[in-house]
Amino acid sequence: MKRIWILAGWFLAGCVSQPPAPPAPEPTPAQSCPVCPAAPVAPVTPEVTPPAPAYAPAAWSDLPDWQRDRVEDAWPGLLASCRAIRQPEVKAAWAATCEAARALGEKPAGPAVRNFLETHLQPLALSNADASREGLVTGYYEPLIKGSRWKSAKNAVPVHAVPDDLLQLDLAEVYPDTRHMRLRGRVEGRKVVPYWSRAQIEARGDALPARVLLWAQDPVEFFFLQVQGSGQVELADGSRVRIAYADQNGHPYKSIGRWLIDRGELTLAQASMQGIQKWAQANPARLKELLDTNPSYVFFREEATQGEGPKGSLGVPLAAGRAIAVDLRTVPLGAPVFISFAMPDGKPVRRLVMAQDTGGAIRGRVRADFFWGFGAEAGRLAGQMRQQGRMWVLWPKDAPPPVVVEPARPGA
Repeated sequence: MKRIWILAGWFLAGCVSQPPAPPAPEPTPAQSCPVCPAAPVAPVTPEVTPPAPAYAPAAWSDLPDWQRDRVEDAWPGLLASCRAIRQPEVKAAWAATCEAARALGEKPAGPAVRNFLETHLQPLALSNADASREGLVTGYYEPLIKGSRWKSAKNAVPVHAVPDDLLQLDLAEVYPDTRHMRLRGRVEGRKVVPYWSRAQIEARGDALPARVLLWAQDPVEFFFLQVQGSGQVELADGSRVRIAYADQNGHPYKSIGRWLIDRGELTLAQASMQGIQKWAQANPARLKELLDTNPSYVFFREEATQGEGPKGSLGVPLAAGRAIAVDLRTVPLGAPVFISFAMPDGKPVRRLVMAQDTGGAIRGRVRADFFWGFGAEAGRLAGQMRQQGRMWVLWPKDAPPPVVVEPARPGA
């Protein structure tokens, strides 16, 4: 618990009158009327309001447009989650429900899916630590950028695989609070130190011990692909390569949009992905300065492009419009979530989605990143999103609610 200490001041005490005494030598400054310290003030411990419960039981009727949603469109994602859930306590909570889901088959009709969900699951309304029910909903997508297998003046932005010297630090057995932290580092002498930041990685150039998979054409487009976590690269012959998230340098994500807003370069309304791209085109000399404000850097691996969408953190393909990224400290990977928000034009989005991904900027209880799919239209939708929304986690009726890991308070 953080304690605030009030420092005691020193107060001048008045000279106490004494009976007449023989004259004394003129006192030196050090011998003049003494300065008396006040009694120490005891430290004051401020009252800390405990966080509100993250989950509260809700009724199905609390979910807006629950009866209208095509819940069968989320069914393949639920079966995929059942196959991929790895966290032991989550896997145990879902064991019976997943077995029943598999028995229902691959393509049940909408009414059968809705009946299954209402029979086996309980909606749990998510709340923030201050008991508010709304939180930030952003959007992401799988972009398409241009690139090459070979470096050239036209294609000069390296797409790195995971460096050989990047360490993944797992301290959860000794420090449980680090269980949901991304800890990365490198060895320097006899110490493990933070891995290189974005600016340092780019400054190292060929000295970085990492294979270059491809060479991208546009640094801004590649930056946004890193933010999205995966994407496709179109080569000169028209073929495409999917690059998927493989690891990250361990530095926290910092918004370049926020940096531009704080410096008066863009307004909040202008700081969409499209607005930032326009700023970059108008300010090429300041592009490096802008990109380096985000020290986070993503490394990739190649994957097949045919058939399914990109894989999220759960390791299953993400379905457009039916998957979200969440904060694992509150929402377990693999859980179904009913989400409700409105687009900037007022159009409501109320549907069943699957929590199958995470992201460096996804922090908070009622917080989601909505996956729109692949291509330019998905990018347009994702780029304009910064909405307020609500979330309900659908959880097995007989299982205890998910365990919530509260962020440690400074000085606690």
